[in-house]
Amino acid sequence: MTLRIAILGSTGSIGRQALDVAARFPERVEVVALAAHSSAVMLLQQADRFRVDRLALGDPAAAERASRDSGRVIGSGPDALVELASAGDVDVVLNALVGAAGLRASIAALDAGLTLALANKESLVAGGDIIRALGMDRVIPVDSEHSAIFQCLLGEPAEAVSRLWLTASGGPLRGMDATALQSVTVEQALAHPRWTMGPKITIDSATLMNKGLEVIEAHHLFDLPYDRIEVVVHPQSCIHSMVEYADGSVKAHLGATDMRVPIQYAFSHPERWDAPVTPVDFRTLGTLEFEKPDMHTFRSLSLAYEAGRAGGTLPTVLSAANEVAVAAFLAGRAPLTAIPATVESVLERHDRTAADTLAAVEAADSWARRTAEALLP
Repeated sequence: MTLRIAILGSTGSIGRQALDVAARFPERVEVVALAAHSSAVMLLQQADRFRVDRLALGDPAAAERASRDSGRVIGSGPDALVELASAGDVDVVLNALVGAAGLRASIAALDAGLTLALANKESLVAGGDIIRALGMDRVIPVDSEHSAIFQCLLGEPAEAVSRLWLTASGGPLRGMDATALQSVTVEQALAHPRWTMGPKITIDSATLMNKGLEVIEAHHLFDLPYDRIEVVVHPQSCIHSMVEYADGSVKAHLGATDMRVPIQYAFSHPERWDAPVTPVDFRTLGTLEFEKPDMHTFRSLSLAYEAGRAGGTLPTVLSAANEVAVAAFLAGRAPLTAIPATVESVLERHDRTAADTLAAVEAADSWARRTAEALLP
């Protein structure tokens, strides 16, 4: 049986690697729809390579230009992304969109009864209560950490789970103190030692916000309280995460630092296909290190825990304010230290409400963006 997939965010890092997986298994995977934000040239190249007719661009201006120049029909705007995510000829939607735009697509996919391979953090960070109400049984996590936990939980009773351990590489700024962080350049923050990712998620890794968002995701994915979700810094990134059980046993998921592995598993589950990368050779791996995260210097992780525990619209505000602050840093408008400072200021100004409707989430997201922009240079 051929798996029909729609890839939202196909021109980003996750999307491109998902297409690599599809190319390795043409008899098992058929790409039937592709969507991106504004990278029209690459989208059209992908469409030609995989013979895909159903295309969409979230940026209406980019979609109009691409349609005119290519002579092809290209869906335009957020509604077109939602339409691709809920089509009847799709089995799995890989949501690799960046930012809050992915939440509508995730809701549409689940509403349509499709399997959601989830790589869009905001779907659970901002809309976790909504997604959980739609049913988590059709959500397969794509993040390496959550995929690891998902696999470690297979066959185990939920009541036997004692604790989740999310591993963090520590990012490119690991070991720096607060003074050093004030002068970090964009180039330094983007130089991740282990993973090749897009700029936004790489900056989030540098500030440890990425791990904070993953803590909130894990809470929703695996239905565990925050005091049973721990973060440990593991610079080698060989152990992707761990599950600790009531009897003291720990299951750890180990493997190569390559996102094609969890992407492929999201497509193949519950089967396992041939490895897309060279497996780890444990004879040459060397030592594995573990450290407690510095949540005082890297304040973003603490803020994520605080927002997650408070719940409601605070995680939405956390994510949206962070997105704006990261963009300001990447554009050279603000220092790296302005990211957690801005997020904290926005959180302090927010009046929390329930986040059980899309309207409430989008209103909180919009408010947080405006507030963050007003606080930044």
